[in-house]
Amino acid sequence: MKNYHLTAGPSELYFTVEQHIQQALKENIAVVSHRSAAFQDMFGFTVSQVKEMLGVPADFHVVFTGSATEVWERLAQNCITKKSAHFVNGSFSERFHAFAEAWGMETQKIEKPLGEGFTLSEVEIDNDVDFIAITQNETSTGVQFPVEDIYKIREENPEAIIAIDAVSSVPYLKIDFNKIDSLYFSVQKGMGLPAGLGVWIFNEKCVDRAKEIKASGRHLGGYHDMFTLLKNASKNMTPATPNALGMYILGKVSEDLIRRDMDIVRSETDYKAALLYGAVEAHKDLDYAVKEERVRSKTVIVIDVKEGRSAKDLMTYLSDKGLIVSSGYGPNKATQIRIANFPTHSKELYFQLIDLIEAW
Repeated sequence: MKNYHLTAGPSELYFTVEQHIQQALKENIAVVSHRSAAFQDMFGFTVSQVKEMLGVPADFHVVFTGSATEVWERLAQNCITKKSAHFVNGSFSERFHAFAEAWGMETQKIEKPLGEGFTLSEVEIDNDVDFIAITQNETSTGVQFPVEDIYKIREENPEAIIAIDAVSSVPYLKIDFNKIDSLYFSVQKGMGLPAGLGVWIFNEKCVDRAKEIKASGRHLGGYHDMFTLLKNASKNMTPATPNALGMYILGKVSEDLIRRDMDIVRSETDYKAALLYGAVEAHKDLDYAVKEERVRSKTVIVIDVKEGRSAKDLMTYLSDKGLIVSSGYGPNKATQIRIANFPTHSKELYFQLIDLIEAW
C-alpha cells in the first residue's frame, strides 16, 4: 500500500518530481559547476518560472538560500535599521521575532493567542518601526493573514519594509507584489519538492535599506549578505555551491503549475478546503481549530479533536489507510491534527480522506 503524505511539511512530492529528478540526473545537474554556462541557463530558467508562477514584477530580485529560516537572519541583518514589528500568533512567526531580538534589534511584538488572527482596528504599529514581518500562513496553527489586511498595513506604513513569510501558502497565494517589499518561502510544502532550498524575493527598497545600513558601519553578516547574493544572481550564479538539483526541480515544477493554470490550481485548493471544512463541521467529534472563517487557512487545515476522542487515534486510523497527516504543533500536539492542502494533493485523494473522516 502506498502512503500519501498530507503532512504540513515536508509534504507529498509533486507528481512530476520523479521524472524531473531522472532527467536532471541524465543532464548531470547534481554535479554541474555553479560557474558554468549550463548552471547559468538553469538558474535563469528557474527564476523566470518562479516569477511567472507568482506574478513577480520584473524589477524584483530572486535569490536562493538553504531554507526560509535562513532568510529570517538575512532580513534581520540587511533590512531592519532599528526596530521591527512582528505579528505573532504561532511558533514560526515567534521564531522570526526571536531572530530579530537575537540580532539586537528593538522589536514590537503584536501577539494573538494560538488559533486567532489579527483585527487591524485593534492594532497600532509604533511610529518608529521601519520593518514589518507578517507570516501570511502560520503553519503551526492554520491561521492565514488576509492579503487585504496586508495592503491596508502598507497604506498606513508606506516607508516601512514589509516582508511576507509565505512558506506554507506558496504557490496558492496570490498577492500584489507592488504592495509588499519581500516574500520568501521554502520548497518542501506547497511546491512539493524535497527539502533544502529557500527562495527570497525582494525589491530595490530592500536593497537601498541594506546600502544605508552598510554605510552606517553596521556589519551585514559574514555569510552571504544581500550584496553577495545579488552580485552572483546578476550573473545567474550563487556565492557557493548550491542545491542545484533543488533549483532545477523548482523551475520544472513551477513550469508544470503554470501550464496547469494558476487560477485552476487556486480554485482546486479552495474546493478541497471547502470539502474538508464541511466534513469537520458535520462531524460530532471534530471542530475547526480556527474559529473565525476569515482567517482560516486554505492550505493547512487544522482540526480540533473533541474531548472523548483522541487526535493520535485519528492519525493512526488515517495512517492505517495510507494517509499520513501531521499532529498538532507545540501545546496543541495532543488535541489537534494538521492536514496539508497543496497542489500535489488531488481532489480524488481528498475524496478518500473525507470519506474516512466521515466514517471515523
